Amino acid sequence: MKPPLQQYNNKIDSALLGKITLARFLVLPLRAFDLLVAETESSAEFFALRPWVTVGQVAGTQVAHDSDTSLPTQVATVLGEVREADHRLIFVYQRSSYVREYQFDEGGVTSLVSQPDFPPELAGVLCRLRLINTRNRLTHALMQMVLASQAAYLRSGQPLMLVPLTQAAISARLRSTSTLSVVADPGRISRLVRGLSITLPNRKVAPLSTLFTKPRQVYRHFVDHVIKKETAWMFQGVLREPLTDEAIAVILERDFGVRLSRRTIVNVRHDLAIPDCRSRSLRMYYLAATEGFSALVPLTTQVLRASIPAHSGVYEIRTVVTSRPSEEKDGFREKNVLSRQHSVLYIGSSANLRKRLGDHLRGNSDNTLLYKHIADGAARVRFRLISDEWRRAERDLYLVFCETFGAPPPCNRMSP
Repeated sequence: MKPPLQQYNNKIDSALLGKITLARFLVLPLRAFDLLVAETESSAEFFALRPWVTVGQVAGTQVAHDSDTSLPTQVATVLGEVREADHRLIFVYQRSSYVREYQFDEGGVTSLVSQPDFPPELAGVLCRLRLINTRNRLTHALMQMVLASQAAYLRSGQPLMLVPLTQAAISARLRSTSTLSVVADPGRISRLVRGLSITLPNRKVAPLSTLFTKPRQVYRHFVDHVIKKETAWMFQGVLREPLTDEAIAVILERDFGVRLSRRTIVNVRHDLAIPDCRSRSLRMYYLAATEGFSALVPLTTQVLRASIPAHSGVYEIRTVVTSRPSEEKDGFREKNVLSRQHSVLYIGSSANLRKRLGDHLRGNSDNTLLYKHIADGAARVRFRLISDEWRRAERDLYLVFCETFGAPPPCNRMSP
């Protein structure tokens, strides 16, 4: 009797099985992919196929020299580096395996495979070589499209220069390219870019996914830019009060040609944890003190692993605040101003933000009240990395908060 898994595999259509195999191959980490290419080319099966296989590299690709130490080779997720050459952007791959391409004597391979005693091990290596071709061709086509589409941002490093570029849009462009033999559907692009990073011309390493921006992600940069200008204008006396959402829309269209509805601006403000103009008028000083903080992200295990570095700094934990019925009836009473104007629960600092926030998330920080809020699943966090004197930065931020709102955050049991 056949094993259950074998029975299941026999029922899968060969075309579907091929798609599943390719999907798994595209998500291989770079280190595993590089090792796979090396092991394949050193195998006895590969040498047996050499009369019908020529080793080369994808047309138009460049690879960094082994002696070139400018690339961060210690970073296993870095695909390569964007460089400026002859007034155009090029992409230099970090490893030759990332651009490896195999040319086949298709007639000879067909004849070889048709032999009744053709070893299955050789068939497996042939399949692997074609998968390597598919991944590398798709990778290079994708990088060329990114260089062309996000050139302004890559050259300047300014978030305002990013243009909306969804994976669905880039898939449509790649599929219309007659020279690409690979079907570049959005699912394959999503799997391929997962976990990959590139080195930008300013020497910073950025996840490749940051270049695939949805319109709302781009709008965040513009709204955040105007709000930061608002803070400066308030201190300079140019503005007497914070900008309304309508005023923000006018500035965006006038200065940047970006037309956003009031509802979109409200949604973007919520994404960035920016309060409305009335609330900002009360918390202007605290807003200025937290300039440079990260975007607000959910306080979850997944986010901790992906977005919170194991670095020293200060942080702020928030939650969603809802008004009680009595407050709705009584209006803005003085004793309720604090709870209604902000949702900040806790201000803290640590030599290791990831570890400290993990302790809060697991309830290991001896702060029962804070853990009750976090356990509800609505807690969010933002932070700023500080190498030196992060305890002092926490104390300064805590004092500004108290001066702005008239009381400390509800879960700070003592002054830092």
